[in-house]
Amino acid sequence: MGPRGLPRKIRSMLNLAMISILNRPHEPKAHIKGALTNGVSRDEIREIFMQVSIYAGIPAGVDSFRIAREVFAELDRG
Repeated sequence: MGPRGLPRKIRSMLNLAMISILNRPHEPKAHIKGALTNGVSRDEIREIFMQVSIYAGIPAGVDSFRIAREVFAELDRG
């Protein structure tokens, strides 16, 4: 556990889900990069967005998946 309670990886996972559900379109890109830095795998990010789709609605999930694909492609190029 980190000094503030939850480990960074878990906080990042929670943040991705909450930002997606709250429809904050300018936030996910930075948080996806941060989550990867904090040890969240691409597969875990996909699973988070699948859960968002199931429990918060397809539109929220679709937007999140699109942004994640953009971030992954950007990282793969660079």
